[in-house]
Amino acid sequence: MYDIGRHSFIVTRVAADDVRAYYNACLHRSTKLRASGTDGSTQEFKCPFHGWSWNLDGSLNEIVCDWDFQHVDRDKFSLPEARVELLGGFVFINMDKDAPTLADYLGPEFMAHMKAWRLEDRYIQSHVMKTLPANWKLSMEAFMEAYHVINTHPQVAVSNADANSQYDTYGEHVNRFISTLGVLSPHLKGQYSEQDVLDQFTIGDSSVLGDSERKLGEGETARQRMADMMREMFEASTNTDLSGVSDSELLDCFSYTLFPNTFLFAGISLPMVYRFLPHPEDHRKTLFELLFLRPVPVDGNRPDPAEPTRLAEDQSFTEAQEIDPGFGEIMDQDTENLLLQQQGCEATAKPGITLGSYQEIRVRHFERAVSRYVDGG
Repeated sequence: MYDIGRHSFIVTRVAADDVRAYYNACLHRSTKLRASGTDGSTQEFKCPFHGWSWNLDGSLNEIVCDWDFQHVDRDKFSLPEARVELLGGFVFINMDKDAPTLADYLGPEFMAHMKAWRLEDRYIQSHVMKTLPANWKLSMEAFMEAYHVINTHPQVAVSNADANSQYDTYGEHVNRFISTLGVLSPHLKGQYSEQDVLDQFTIGDSSVLGDSERKLGEGETARQRMADMMREMFEASTNTDLSGVSDSELLDCFSYTLFPNTFLFAGISLPMVYRFLPHPEDHRKTLFELLFLRPVPVDGNRPDPAEPTRLAEDQSFTEAQEIDPGFGEIMDQDTENLLLQQQGCEATAKPGITLGSYQEIRVRHFERAVSRYVDGG
């Protein structure tokens, strides 16, 4: 089931290359065919109220007491569908029948990036869900820049180039940053050694490094040692081949935002997906999902996707066993900021926000897209 606001869809695979999204409502008296938040497998979609049912391909299967519904044209009673396109192993749903294709919407540059990253060759290693205490737009914008790292996440600034991050926009709906890891923040120049940088390096799952030696040799850099360790230990622990992956792809944070609500972190050290959905009952809150992806093992055996862990709103991200404690702390720091920002937006006497010319370019790009759709452009 996939819900967004009041809308609800049954997303199902009809054939190996055929995925569909049906509006989740019985065509008899509009009862939901499946409860929100559920999943599983079936051969039919049966209404729990009066028992009408539909086949996997959306065609009408059965009307109970069909003698009483001779006025129903069975050929016109298939389940209505939203548009569906597949990209990189992801399912994209669109309720607008007249919208451009997904490739046209995302643009040729990003489509070329997706082809190169081959995210379809990864699987969901962990999946955590939590409600964030801010509007979905504020929640998304908190993760669009590294400008906040030095103040919000000082513990990782020692190994994060933050202010030296690269920011890019691609058309109207995609933007990206590349934040270099394994190097010292320019804010801290001269204050830490290469050994300090290595000691503070944070990745999404530090367990893949095992008990590897973190002592630098003469003239060795923290970044190169971390790349060598990541390549060797990650391959061994996950049975994957990283021979075609550059050190930058291995270590650095590549973060793409796909308007309106998705982040794809395509690298290896932070291989994540963020999804943000407006809370259906409170515009001051966001339904947030964090997924960690791993490459499919070289033997081709794709593990089953992880079952989601649902955290209560007052729980720490560190309580999710699937998340590295260091990374969970980072997520908690961001969550604390979001609560204060939501409250501040409602308390401020100043209209609008003031953005930096470069480091917050992704926020500006995102807000312009929001304005275009809100204004009907």
